[in-house]
Amino acid sequence: MSLNKDLRQLLKPYYWVNILLSISYVTCKRTAVICNFLFPNAECELDSRETEILFFLIIVVMLRTRKAGSVTMVNYLSASFVYTKIANLILWFYADIRYGLPYGALVILFALILPEPTYTGPEHITYFRGLQTLEEELKHHKTTWLVCLYAAWHPACVNFAPVFAELSASYSLDNLKFGKLDVGRYPDAAAKFRVQDGPTSRQLPTILLFNEGKEDMRRPQPDHTGKLQKFLFSKDNVKAAFDIDNIYQTCKEKLSVVKNNKKSE
Repeated sequence: MSLNKDLRQLLKPYYWVNILLSISYVTCKRTAVICNFLFPNAECELDSRETEILFFLIIVVMLRTRKAGSVTMVNYLSASFVYTKIANLILWFYADIRYGLPYGALVILFALILPEPTYTGPEHITYFRGLQTLEEELKHHKTTWLVCLYAAWHPACVNFAPVFAELSASYSLDNLKFGKLDVGRYPDAAAKFRVQDGPTSRQLPTILLFNEGKEDMRRPQPDHTGKLQKFLFSKDNVKAAFDIDNIYQTCKEKLSVVKNNKKSE
């Protein structure tokens, strides 16, 4: 099911255009007809410097996508596009500045006219406009909150956004709510919840579970030595870590009791 969903996602122009841009240099260099036209005085094989650049690219993509918590094929591609296009830009300039300039122009053009598709499905999320609004909501002790602290510019947060939206659509109740707070815009919230909001932060996103107005647990969380434990933000991992199915059932039973009491009055 997930594979079919990913394949349908890849049919969107953003993905196949960026895939073409990401493999453009190697394809042109290894295709005899194109290579002989573009590089008439060169062999149609990658030299040692080009091979080094590609190996370095592979290492960077693997490291960065793992840190971003990418868990699906589409996530890996989205997280790797920026690095593959930079590598291709370097390779085109290395081969000939006359090819590097138009390639760079194409990358900029497609970035402007083909932005990355965003999640468009249903969601039941409250977007808090600052720390004060969140604290006011937490005063209502009868509501359980799952709150995602995120930054709009952070790749891991972008990847996690559709997962959190799907969870909110499936589990939201009157007494079980989902919220998001952009710590990039509201750094006082990051300070309050001890979350680093810099570009190298490993704490973005952070999910907080509040019961009776108090923080009950979070992911990712530090271990007993204070070292941050790695957490992959997949749908199944989040459901298991926070025991969302049981929380949903408990909240649903509480709602049922309240409704029955009102009927009996």
